[in-house]
Amino acid sequence: MIAPNFHFHVVHMYAHLGYPNAQHIVGQRYLKGAGVEKNEEKAMQWFRQAAEKGHPHSSFNLAVGKLKNMTAMLEEGDVEKLLNVAAGQGVQEAQNLLENIRNRHLP
Repeated sequence: MIAPNFHFHVVHMYAHLGYPNAQHIVGQRYLKGAGVEKNEEKAMQWFRQAAEKGHPHSSFNLAVGKLKNMTAMLEEGDVEKLLNVAAGQGVQEAQNLLENIRNRHLP
């Protein structure tokens, strides 16, 4: 019989090895508290690692985390850069959010 959190441990191992998809999954698990204790700070750390490797959904989640004050690890302008990466790789939610942000900055 496989332990209930076996999948998390396997994915966590691959995340530590630097696989961006695994890093994203670990971030999602921490963000939602799925199989692990919910921890937004750890989620944002994993999303950052995956985003640095160009993972579009992690880029989006990290940007949203900054907008929701879940992370202070970003510099001015990083949110738009992350959203551009995600939108450029087809994440429609990122494109929508980017448009909303840009429309707010119009005079």
